[in-house]
Order: sequence, then C-alpha cells, then structure tokens
Amino acid sequence: MQRIHPEEEEDTLQKWVDNMSQQLIYESFTRYLVEHKGYDKELLDLTPATWDFCFKGLVVDLEEGILVKLAEDGTVLRATRGTKDLTPEDLLRLYGPAPEWKHFQSLNSSFTRSAKYYFYDNYFDLPGALLCGRVFDMFQKQGREVTADFWKDMVAAIDHNYNTSAFKGKDPSAVIIVWILSWFLSTE
Repeated sequence: MQRIHPEEEEDTLQKWVDNMSQQLIYESFTRYLVEHKGYDKELLDLTPATWDFCFKGLVVDLEEGILVKLAEDGTVLRATRGTKDLTPEDLLRLYGPAPEWKHFQSLNSSFTRSAKYYFYDNYFDLPGALLCGRVFDMFQKQGREVTADFWKDMVAAIDHNYNTSAFKGKDPSAVIIVWILSWFLSTE
C-alpha cells in the first residue's frame, strides 16, 4: 500500500475545502436571487466545466456589462460578455490597439470598490464572478439589457449570504465544517 505524504494530504484537503466552499457560496447567492428576486432557476444548474470560468483577478465592469482579466499593467488579457469570451475584433473595438482598461489607474491605486466596477480579488469572491457572468448570459438570452442595476441584487445576495439569519431553520453543519477547515488551512 502506497503512503501519501502529509503535504499531499493537506493539498488534497485544501482543494476539497476550496471547491466545497465555492459551491456553497455560489448556491447561497444564487438561491437568494432565485427565491427573493425572481431570477431564473437555471442559474442553479452547474456543470464541473462551469467552474473553469473562475480565476482570481476578474473585474466586473458594471458600465459595459463585461468581465475583464487584467495584466499587472492594466492590459486587458481576456474579456467576456457573460461567460462567453469576446472575439479579438470585439476587444479591438472596445479597447483599441493598446487594450488598457479605462479604470485601471483607479483600481491600481486604491483597490477600493466603485460604482463602476467590482474587483474579484480572493477565492471567496470567485463564485460571485461566476454568478455575474451567468446572470449576464441569462439577461442576453432573455433579450434584457445588462445594466448596473443588477448589482443591487448581487449586493443584496451577498448581504443575505453573510447574515446569520440566512441559516435560520437550516442545518449549518456542512457550512461550519467547510469554514473551519478553510480557516485552519489558511492559517498555516
């Protein structure tokens, strides 16, 4: 029988905790939008491939309805409308031949939140980035314009998710275990 090294066990456990916490966060945000704001139940249906969309450093441009991945110098590396990649032609039209994102200097100097964008800078935020992309997809499918107004619903979902009353009458054991493991593994 082959023995697994402790660091491999820890890495495997950390990946499981990250995966579970991201799924729980996504589901909680989405259930709120579906049950309290009337969003389509289809948002709850995910495949493992759907999670490939999530990576740190995404910015939701609330003015354009686009998710942007930036280089350290503000160059647009990737942009999506919803979860669909924009074509090179779309990128050229939106950002020009030197594709620097227009709010990069503001983001880079302060890392504060803005009414014009939201920067997904940590792993606990990533499910929100995926949900934004999927909401954009849903709006496009329904022929609705993506406006910054949807952001009010996202903020309400976040507030609800981190409010202890959201767990009233539910068995929070799985959530508690994931959060404890996540905290424990992040302190090493």
